[in-house]
Amino acid sequence: MDDMTVPAAASAETLRNMHAYWRAANYLSVGQIYLLDNPMLRQPLTQAHVKPRLLGHWGTTPGLNFIYVHLNRVILAHDLSVLYVTGPGHGGPGLVANAYLEDTYSEVYPDIAQDAEGVRRLFKQFSFPGGIPSHVSAETPGSIHEGGELGYSLSHAFGAAFDNPDLIVACVVGDGEAETGALATSWHSNKFLNPVHDGAVLPILHLNGYKIAGPTVLARIPRAELAALMTGYGYEPFFVEGDDPDAMHRLMADTLDLVVQRIGAIQRDARANGFTERPRWPMIVLRSPKGWTGPRTVDGKPSEGTFRAHQVPIADMHKPGHLALLEQWMHSYAPDELFDADGKLIAPLRALAPAGARRMSANPVANGGALLRDLVLPDVHEFAVDVAAPGATLAESTRVQGEYLRAVMQQNMSNFRIFSPDETASNRWAAVFEASARCSTAEILPGDEDVAADGRVMEMLSEHQCEGWLEGYLLTGRHGMFSCYEAFIHIVDSMFNQHAKWLKSANDIAWRAPIASLNYLLSSHVWRQDHNGASHQDPGFIDHVLNKKAEIVRVYLPPDANTLLAVTDHCLRSRDKINVIVAGKHPEAQWLDIDAAIAHCRAGIGVWEWASNDRDDDVDVVLACAGDVPTLEALAAVQMLREHFPTLSVRLVNVVDLMTLQPAHVHPHGLDEAQFDTMFTTDKPVIFAYHGYPSLIHRLTYRRANHANIHVHGFREEGTTTTPFDMVVLNQVDRFHLFAAAVERVPKLQPVRQAALQFAQDSLAAHSAYIREHGIDMPSILDWTWNTGAPNNAH
Repeated sequence: MDDMTVPAAASAETLRNMHAYWRAANYLSVGQIYLLDNPMLRQPLTQAHVKPRLLGHWGTTPGLNFIYVHLNRVILAHDLSVLYVTGPGHGGPGLVANAYLEDTYSEVYPDIAQDAEGVRRLFKQFSFPGGIPSHVSAETPGSIHEGGELGYSLSHAFGAAFDNPDLIVACVVGDGEAETGALATSWHSNKFLNPVHDGAVLPILHLNGYKIAGPTVLARIPRAELAALMTGYGYEPFFVEGDDPDAMHRLMADTLDLVVQRIGAIQRDARANGFTERPRWPMIVLRSPKGWTGPRTVDGKPSEGTFRAHQVPIADMHKPGHLALLEQWMHSYAPDELFDADGKLIAPLRALAPAGARRMSANPVANGGALLRDLVLPDVHEFAVDVAAPGATLAESTRVQGEYLRAVMQQNMSNFRIFSPDETASNRWAAVFEASARCSTAEILPGDEDVAADGRVMEMLSEHQCEGWLEGYLLTGRHGMFSCYEAFIHIVDSMFNQHAKWLKSANDIAWRAPIASLNYLLSSHVWRQDHNGASHQDPGFIDHVLNKKAEIVRVYLPPDANTLLAVTDHCLRSRDKINVIVAGKHPEAQWLDIDAAIAHCRAGIGVWEWASNDRDDDVDVVLACAGDVPTLEALAAVQMLREHFPTLSVRLVNVVDLMTLQPAHVHPHGLDEAQFDTMFTTDKPVIFAYHGYPSLIHRLTYRRANHANIHVHGFREEGTTTTPFDMVVLNQVDRFHLFAAAVERVPKLQPVRQAALQFAQDSLAAHSAYIREHGIDMPSILDWTWNTGAPNNAH
């Protein structure tokens, strides 16, 4: 690439062969949508040859095939490494067709051979039971981008380009996709791409004019306005427009030559002279008819170039004339000129595809796990908080985690990045700025702090963008973490969905190597958003996550800094998972020393003996907790119970890994029945203080023998601007409500029940009166420390 010179224009013969290759890709694409048999049309087409259900999308596919063959030419001309990301994901038949034409498909799926029988199997499997989806999916070689939802292609493309200096990511943005908020934001990714050490992204905005049933916005604005929009985003737009194939092939070839020259010039200058200013990267606007080369009319109505070509242009094959029209359409590609007697693409056309890893369908970057290098991770002991006794030390857990991540960054400066929507410092990860600044290739002013063109902390105030960048980074073989306010991570709910589905599918594909896990830190969480009020109070992402497959998702609720260190270290070592860590950023009591924390996190759940006074099976009540604030309140309730009722047998169970609550046959981290019953008993009351919505704990434990005795206190959708302790009081997760819940349910305490409940009510009334007068919590709450006189067994 660095020594590249612009070659002579593509010859007329080359363009003729490229047109034939395009016809072959279009033929295979149509065949996937329609045919069950007779793949080479060497017999008259009958109903028996057509699928009983016609599923798929034709409209965008010929444009994707057109781009593909032209990218192949510049790959061969310049020995380029190109990754093809297609936003119009339902152009799946095109990507499958091209992977087949360049042999990759047959290499990874040997039963889909390079012959007529292989073509028949290729056709049958598409959108067919036991086959492959209709969109670009994990099963498609060369893909990192799930086509199930629109909006994320460009973010994925830039994520793939970061720290990949030799890669060009050609990203096709559909004009329907361009209307989504996530895509509209992602054009700004060019303000974060550094040509010194990053690859290039070539956006190709594909205007074919229509969505499912109506026109698209960008296809209906004047060309000058669209050019101004793209120029305003910071790109140099090049237009390729028309419907005549001969003219379009010449124009596209000449434009790609010029664009590749521009990219090479930008990179050569930056790598020779260092970064000086943000370059104006090229992009292409391709305007072509929707359903290009398809039937001009169907049933007397226009099809090619209209919304009617979006999915299956000829839908009802039992309608008179439709079968003949399909046969005519497929014969228009002249398959006998393209494939030999055995059904294999003829040699002159096969020569148009790159070889080996230069094939876009075989680019190793698209199978990122094959390139993945383990992180060099520091020893968590170096960052541990000294805990001489439970609760004796205060620390900001995520600040400690940030110090650990600083070392992770320092030791992995080419394959680890941090992503956050302007919340890195807010969530107490400021230490990472000692290793690397925030990334920006836009203008940097003298007063800016921790901002640099080569920064590795990726901040943009868009959760969509951060998620998409990180996913693209992970899918191409690197590592990262995403820090976000808990309430606002919901913005990427559907992106999380798509990634989880991708991982599930990828796990079942032998040739897909494991990738680094997607790791979230959710901080600024519900229990310490008292100052921001109800708009910032929502712990429900956990519920959303746990709808996904057990082999994919993990949720961790470390109660202090040392457990957070242990969990973070584990998550960064894991593969093919989505790990959600929820932890607070404010000063809080620390409970376990580092070795006890590691052991506790390895188990995921455990009885804290130092906080309990039960003897073997002699248990009156179990207090369980999951989350840092619920743990504090549960411990305060335990202390209160033991002070009021010295003979009461109380057990404290802390849960770090929520998955342990499920049965072992449901989740690999789940406790078996005997373990669960030993810990939670089979007949004693369990008062459970939980970080999120109570229903989730019931959902995880409903199969357990003692489920009827599990009483969960969690977020009840009560919140406002108030004091930290009042937030837990409003939701009845505070120590007084937990104390009262235990008193009500322990049989031996019934004689003193009324007095104990009155104590709790009086305490709550005093709290309410105090905060309304003073605006802060009572000293007895703020200054509370753990002290039961019990032996210290934390170590």
